[in-house]
Amino acid sequence: MISTARIETLSFDEAVARISAARDFRELGEKRAFKKWAKLVHPDTVGVARQATATDAFAKLAHLYKRAERAPVLHGRRRTYRMDHLQASGDLAELYVDGSVLIKVPRSAVDNDLMETEAATLRRLWSEGDPKFRAYAPRLIESFICEDGQRHRRRVNVMEYQAEMITLAEVGLKERDPRDVAWMWRRLLTALGWAHRAGVTHGAILPEHVLIHPEQHGLVLVDWCYAGHRPAAIVKARLSDYPPEVLNDRLAGPATDIYMATGLMTRLIGPRMPAPLRRFAAGCMYDAPRMRPQDAWALLGEFDELIHRLYGPRKFRPFVP
Repeated sequence: MISTARIETLSFDEAVARISAARDFRELGEKRAFKKWAKLVHPDTVGVARQATATDAFAKLAHLYKRAERAPVLHGRRRTYRMDHLQASGDLAELYVDGSVLIKVPRSAVDNDLMETEAATLRRLWSEGDPKFRAYAPRLIESFICEDGQRHRRRVNVMEYQAEMITLAEVGLKERDPRDVAWMWRRLLTALGWAHRAGVTHGAILPEHVLIHPEQHGLVLVDWCYAGHRPAAIVKARLSDYPPEVLNDRLAGPATDIYMATGLMTRLIGPRMPAPLRRFAAGCMYDAPRMRPQDAWALLGEFDELIHRLYGPRKFRPFVP
């Protein structure tokens, strides 16, 4: 968000660039700032050579402002949340961003139990997990029930927004150098070790549920709706990514998360995976969960030793999505 005083110092070209890049009006400031933006880019205030550019910018500005005016709001216990910026559509919910928070609204009240699972799991991680590793999961701000015009009651979870992070689904499957994936693999095992020590199984380590920060090499596990030793649901679009115990018996444990994390990382690397690393991955993906590793942090130690033998001491490698 830009300050009102700063708007007045912008040139025409700077104003056009900011308006063009904005996804919602809040990125341009408070609603009262509309007149100042309009003064900068209104077609009547510029010369003939710039009128087409000004017309486009003013139309975008007006669209963002009107959308912000019409946006519905949700009244939580802590504050009111505006729903004027749809960030993404998840497995079972719509995700909105309001400043520094992410508002997760299920599309159906049928999924309220999954939203309750997520809220309870995040609270457990924060209360029982080692505080040093809290950055690996989003912070729950509040969870509350809202009622729409049809009197449908849905549970809404509000979490800290992970700015500048992208999902591994957005990264896509390419032939990656294993060294460019090693840091993700390490952080994923660290996150799982933290959760497992707190008695929590994620249950759905899928591309959409792993956020990374390419420049800072950060990683956050999201969508804890499927957590628990008996997952209440599975993501039908990703059935091939699940191990047999989930598909056949609806059971999950640490070995389940390790299986899914390994599969995700191997798919990300693709055919460039060296044989020793491929053997390591195969040992984590046996059909029988009892034959797989059960301790993600112990597995991390083995992984580090293997990567060191293959590539030598760890070095920071810039990651390009």
